[in-house]
Amino acid sequence: MLQLITGMLVMGYLVAALFFLKFWRNRRDRLFAWFAAAFTILACQRLALGVLNPQNANHFEEDHPGFYVIRLCAFVLILIAIMDKNRR
Repeated sequence: MLQLITGMLVMGYLVAALFFLKFWRNRRDRLFAWFAAAFTILACQRLALGVLNPQNANHFEEDHPGFYVIRLCAFVLILIAIMDKNRR
């Protein structure tokens, strides 16, 4: 069951990344490129978490804080995108 939920999360992140990438191609606004990169990072993080230990992903994530750092990087990218958009 956990693998199914992990797969749905990865798919959702990738759909969001493709959605923002489509808007970036149409409008050439850097905000959409930053968002697409952030959601791609989130998808990769969740995929790695599911592949490395699919039976007990929550316990594995608590033992390896590097996964939180990857997620933090994605959220920092979103914050940078918002600040960059408001600065112009």
